[in-house]
Amino acid sequence: MPFDLSLYLITDAELCAGIGLEKTVEAAVQGGITMVQLRDKHASDEHMIAQAKRLKAVLAGSGVPLIINDRLVVAAESGADGLHVGQSDTAVQEARQTLGSNAIIGLSINTLTQLQDAPLELLDYVGLGPVFATASKQDHAQPIGFEGLAQLASASQLPCVAIGGLKAEHAARVKAAGADGSAVISAICGQPDPRLAAQAFHSP
Repeated sequence: MPFDLSLYLITDAELCAGIGLEKTVEAAVQGGITMVQLRDKHASDEHMIAQAKRLKAVLAGSGVPLIINDRLVVAAESGADGLHVGQSDTAVQEARQTLGSNAIIGLSINTLTQLQDAPLELLDYVGLGPVFATASKQDHAQPIGFEGLAQLASASQLPCVAIGGLKAEHAARVKAAGADGSAVISAICGQPDPRLAAQAFHSP
C-alpha cells in the first residue's frame, strides 16, 4: 500500500478520551493527516483488535493507512495496513514474515548504529527520534534535536518520519532537516479541534 509520512498521527487513548478515538481520527483525517498508528501500551490484544477494526472503518476510502504499534497479533488479526516496532519490540523479520510483502513496516531509530544495523530490506520507513523529550513515553531514548535528526535523515536510505515532542511550529524545521514528515501525539490527540490542529501542520 502506498503511504505518505507527511503528518503521522499516533493515537493515545487517554488524551483522546474527551471526544473519543474514532472522532479524533476522523477529524484529523479531515485536517490532513496522512497516516495513523494505533498505540496503546495498556489495552489487551482483544480490545486493540476491536479498536483497530473500528478505525479501519473510519479510514475507509481516505487512503490513510492504519499502522499498529508493537502488537503483531493485533496487526495480523485486525487487517491493519502495517506494524511499527521499536528496538526492543517484535522482530522486524517476524513482522514481515507474518504480515507479508504488502504490509507497511516501520522501525524506531535513535542512533546511527541502530540505522546501520537495521534490516533495511525488510522495512518501508524509519521513525527518527525523539527530537525532543516527550511526556508520552517516559522511557524514551536520549533526545537527538534537529541536528541529530538531520544526521540520521541524511544517512537513511528509507523514507523517514521525525518523532518526539513535535508541534506545528516545528514542521518546517523537520522538513529542512531532511525528514519526510512529523509523527505527533499530543499536538493532535486531546486538542479541542483535532481537524484544526492537523491543518496547522500544513500551514506555510
